[in-house]
Amino acid sequence: MSCIFCQIISGEIPGEILHQDDEVIAFRDINPRAPIHILIVPRKHLAALSDLTEEELPILGKMAGIAKKLAEGEGISERGYRIVVNCGPEGGQLVPHLHMHLLGGRQLSDEMG
Repeated sequence: MSCIFCQIISGEIPGEILHQDDEVIAFRDINPRAPIHILIVPRKHLAALSDLTEEELPILGKMAGIAKKLAEGEGISERGYRIVVNCGPEGGQLVPHLHMHLLGGRQLSDEMG
């Protein structure tokens, strides 16, 4: 059975898609932690940051570039935003598919945990 992000990527589950290309898709989080909460996800199922091979590492740069463009489009780039990649259960990763959170639209806590 595929993970929930794979199901959104395939269109089995609807999502508010904000960006898509052949490698990455971005959509709004259904349980937002901030007024702007977007998930940036590689189309290829990669379980976690810790599982990436050297050849797969460039996807993180692409995801960060998309986060920057989305932040500009959402009007939060000047005020500031946060991008987060959780890794593994103790790191807070709830879905076992690599993803980046783009959070903004309000003052975020300086706490990282």
